Amino acid sequence: MSRPSSAGGGVGGLGAGKAGVGKHGGSGGAASAAAAAAAAGVGAVAGSGSALPAAAVTLPSTALPGQSAELTALFECPVCFDYVLPPILQCQAGHLVCNQCRQKLSCCPTCRGPLTPSIRNLAMEKVASTLPFPCKYASAGCLLSLHHSEKPEHEEVCEFRPYTCPCPGASCKWQGSLEAVMPHLMHAHKSITTLQGEDIVFLATDINLPGAVDWVMMQSCFGHHFMLVLEKQEKYEGHQQFFAVVLLIGTRKQAENFAYRLELNGNRRRLTWEATPRSIHDGVAAAIMNSDCLVFDTSIAHLFADNGNLGINVTISMC
Repeated sequence: MSRPSSAGGGVGGLGAGKAGVGKHGGSGGAASAAAAAAAAGVGAVAGSGSALPAAAVTLPSTALPGQSAELTALFECPVCFDYVLPPILQCQAGHLVCNQCRQKLSCCPTCRGPLTPSIRNLAMEKVASTLPFPCKYASAGCLLSLHHSEKPEHEEVCEFRPYTCPCPGASCKWQGSLEAVMPHLMHAHKSITTLQGEDIVFLATDINLPGAVDWVMMQSCFGHHFMLVLEKQEKYEGHQQFFAVVLLIGTRKQAENFAYRLELNGNRRRLTWEATPRSIHDGVAAAIMNSDCLVFDTSIAHLFADNGNLGINVTISMC
């Protein structure tokens, strides 16, 4: 059984058996800019906000691997050790800091001088446009190096980024490796029931509770763990809907090896949804936003409910 919980709070469930009743330091600066510009063949250093003519700058079409790594190191932010990417701003002494950290600072972290007025370093921006930058999750295993314009988008979906707690709601701020997800759930969310087998019944109780509610259960089969989530919320004002989805405690690549089927049965009616489970890296919110899950309104739920409890048949299969 999966008992309801308020969205943003903990999740819970009770039951057993086949049916559940329930990312070294270093500072940029005038010297760094000069070195980078000289190594890359740039004939001018640091700008003050007024752009140099593009024709005045000659960049190499290729760079040796050692040169790329040496140049890339000059772009490391002295605060967070990520990379300083365009638009690149410097302090009055020529030191660099990334834009994210700059917003939180009142003075230059290298020389303690003022960060205002903002001074644009156009030479370093030109150099940056010729270099591949490693993904911020390189230390976790990502081998990709990308143009600075492609880096943020990749890091949003990188398979090596930390996993967050997959439970619905925003109360749990845990992050960790994929291997640590299940131990976290077992320790911090002990009330979630885990049922064994590829065919189970996910029984959500008290579906008539007002407001936003979620029900969660785990299913274990084929040597993997799956999270079953049923959420009740108003995606559109005044219109309450139920959203049911299955997530794999695993990567997107692993998820492609499975399929799931959700089925509501009762009163000579049947409602079925079949899909590939989502990785917990993708999360529930994206599935609901795109309606990429089983969606039904409260009137449909009442057709299949029994005394305020809703049973959903869940079948996991391998592709």
